[in-house]
Amino acid sequence: MNASDRKIFGTLFFSIFAAVTGVGIVVPLLPVYAHNLGASGIYIGLIFGAFSLSRTFFLPYFGRRSDQKGRKWYIVTGLFSYAVISAAFILSTGVESLIVIRFVQGITSAMIMPVVQAYVGDITPLGKEGWVMGLFNMSLFIGLSAGPLIGGVIKDRLSLDGAFICMGALSIIGFVLSLVFLPPVTEERVVRKGRPPVGWSTILRDRTIAGLFFFRLAYTACIGIIWGFVPVFADVEFSISASAIGILVMLGVFVSGLVQVPMGWLADRVNRKAMVILGGLVVTGAVYAFTHASGFRDMFLASVVFGLGGGIAMPALMAAAVLRGSRIDAMGSIMALLTVGHSLGMLIGSVLAGIMMEWFQLRQAFTFGALVMAAGTLLFVVYTWRTDLSQGAGSPASPQISEG
Repeated sequence: MNASDRKIFGTLFFSIFAAVTGVGIVVPLLPVYAHNLGASGIYIGLIFGAFSLSRTFFLPYFGRRSDQKGRKWYIVTGLFSYAVISAAFILSTGVESLIVIRFVQGITSAMIMPVVQAYVGDITPLGKEGWVMGLFNMSLFIGLSAGPLIGGVIKDRLSLDGAFICMGALSIIGFVLSLVFLPPVTEERVVRKGRPPVGWSTILRDRTIAGLFFFRLAYTACIGIIWGFVPVFADVEFSISASAIGILVMLGVFVSGLVQVPMGWLADRVNRKAMVILGGLVVTGAVYAFTHASGFRDMFLASVVFGLGGGIAMPALMAAAVLRGSRIDAMGSIMALLTVGHSLGMLIGSVLAGIMMEWFQLRQAFTFGALVMAAGTLLFVVYTWRTDLSQGAGSPASPQISEG
């Protein structure tokens, strides 16, 4: 990576770290804020569902548009919009307005994450996809785990409005960094190529992309189950304190963030497919371990192992996505599709696990999660069976897009 690309990477790293941390500060506090405004349980669900709904629908659009028109202006517009949304939260006076704000925030999120990941993919040197994506993913995982802790401190020491202001300030930092230090759109590689991206029909028929999508969906479904049901499980079964529950919820993401860089480095030197499969099996075992937990210690260990499994799999998975995006000149579209898998996974995992809890018992929600992860890993194996995920994109042996 040359000096110019290192500057771009550093800008994207710190911009996204600031934005993700800001969102992480606010999101865990939203249920309390909504409740204080008079929201029932159904309305709180709609507040969170509105975000996932709009994000899922707009991800493919912005991902593909960034392949056609360039990345920078979508990134800076999205980051600035986050700051505006922070002010809207403070000014909100009713539950209905919160639902609208979260719907708009979902659209804004669709402008940022897949486009930034595609930009990182554009500047990633051949053969270093794992290391670069692992390093970048660290900004996401650490930001996600640090945000809720910071948000709790700000709310206790200052106020809920203080948390919203902090979110806006961090978003403005990301906006300024991206506006000033990212090069003009005309200098972006995706624009200079001057070739239109392949069509959605071709991308959706690609077996390798399908395998990556199903694994990402299954993994994030497990995250949704853990975030949604570990707090209830810990409270109902073991009467664990709120602070200890907070540790359990953030632990998996935090551990995964810590191992992103070494696992990314390893993904450039060993079989990436094997790393994804191994990570999937570790995650499967960790989620199932919650079913047999007998206290805080067992849940703590399961959370650590869950984080390790994700840390093993995700750098290799994202490296394979970068490789595929380079081969077919559709980096933004592929990153958007994987982010759709992320959003759907969080939604499907939490909803279906809730149904399992209602029909059977709370522990069976984790059994369901283990089955989902096992199925996602199996589908990944089936769809990528004949694909080499570790070749350089410029290798003469690189296959053309696989269909069927």
